[in-house]
Amino acid sequence: MNKIVNNVVILGGGTAGWMTAAALSKVLSNVKVTLVESEQIGTIGVGEATIPTMQFFNGLLDLDSHTFLKHTRGTYKLGIQFENWAAQEHSYFHAFGSTGRSLWAAGFHDFWRKGLELGISDNFSAYNIEAVAAGANRFAQSKNGLNYAFHLDSSLYAKLLRSVAEKQGVTRIEGKVAKVNCDAGTGFISSLLLESGEHVAGDLFVDCSGFKGLLINETLKVPFNDYGQWLKCDRAWAVQTKTSNTPVPYTRSIAHESGWQWRIPLQHRMGNGIVYSSQYMDDDTARERLLSTVEGELITEPRLIGFKTGHREQLWHKNCVAIGLSGGFIEPLESTAIHLIQQGILRLIKLFPSQGIEQLDIDEFNKSGMSDYQQIRDFIVLHYCQTQRDDSDFWRYCKQMEIPESLQERMSLFRKTGRFIVRHEEIFVDSWLQVMIGQGLIPEKYHRIADEMQAHELKAFLDNIVSSHHRQVSALPEHQQYLTRYCQ
Repeated sequence: MNKIVNNVVILGGGTAGWMTAAALSKVLSNVKVTLVESEQIGTIGVGEATIPTMQFFNGLLDLDSHTFLKHTRGTYKLGIQFENWAAQEHSYFHAFGSTGRSLWAAGFHDFWRKGLELGISDNFSAYNIEAVAAGANRFAQSKNGLNYAFHLDSSLYAKLLRSVAEKQGVTRIEGKVAKVNCDAGTGFISSLLLESGEHVAGDLFVDCSGFKGLLINETLKVPFNDYGQWLKCDRAWAVQTKTSNTPVPYTRSIAHESGWQWRIPLQHRMGNGIVYSSQYMDDDTARERLLSTVEGELITEPRLIGFKTGHREQLWHKNCVAIGLSGGFIEPLESTAIHLIQQGILRLIKLFPSQGIEQLDIDEFNKSGMSDYQQIRDFIVLHYCQTQRDDSDFWRYCKQMEIPESLQERMSLFRKTGRFIVRHEEIFVDSWLQVMIGQGLIPEKYHRIADEMQAHELKAFLDNIVSSHHRQVSALPEHQQYLTRYCQ
């Protein structure tokens, strides 16, 4: 189809739809962007934690973090505290940023591993300044300072994005789709017929209609690649509670016998949820587990969310691009949902079919998108398979299941040699080391370059990192103090 794309129609609002609208209208000001949504159709609105890549997207929209957190009533996030994952009563911290100091030939973990053998190494997270700051409940922005992400109220974020997008010329149409019209010859989508009788025509359609996938799934019938054999959780309850405690700058992930629970602190409330496998826990039991463990008065009634983990076999098919839940979903364990939305949007902008839709662009979009999903899949599966837990059928399955070959290769290489290979367009880097070690995957060997240091030199090297981090963190304000001053 060699038609110049001047008219983009986005189906669905929420985080995915309004992020897409805001970014496209900002970067491609000469393209008409129309967003169709219905107030009668709710959004999932649960994803309230992010990873540091969101800073780039906010920068694209000229949103500084202080303004952003004021509008979304959000907090800063330095990482995730994992509780009961590697074993019951065991916890570790996955922080943003880099751990320790590396050399070009060997990673910091090689020196840490030798120190472990000599009995002079601390917990791996003690060498990560973001983890130290999180543990001290301190935060501040500064040049070359802490690496951070955000906790946010996603409904407020969608409102902020809508305001930005409409100021940039995006047209919003209220309505529900009655029929999707396709060209009889090409199969391309030509227009959306709304229940009001209005036709919304476009050259390119972006499906942000959520799990339903009205365009990519129900209309174009693109198959779904299911990750259920590795990621057994398929249900979640979510509820919001009042909180009288000051918000900490990290997310909590607390494993239970059939999945895990989240706690996400905002300025005005706590986001709570339980993720579980319906094969091992029923809805009523999960709901009761969640309600019996939350802190504070309920603001909302618990909301049940069913999901399938995986992605469409093609994220761009014909003249339809799936972004957000319509394209795929990986459980929110590492807060990657908004990141995947962002990646899809940025990829679409880079490959935007200005001179007409070309299959080469479609293929590149899909290849890169599949790589993102597979990397995140492997990273999430790592949390489940690398465990000492065998106290329930769920954890016994996770511990014994056959894992993806790409993950098996990575884990085996690290276990046998201590080597970690950074692959092309790697989403997580230091994160892999932190989670592998945190989950109990300790390398059997370390790089011999670490032997260039005598024991006393190594101890001084390690101790200096810890003392330096504590010195820097002690000079930071408390997280709440910083929020009060800049972000309320």
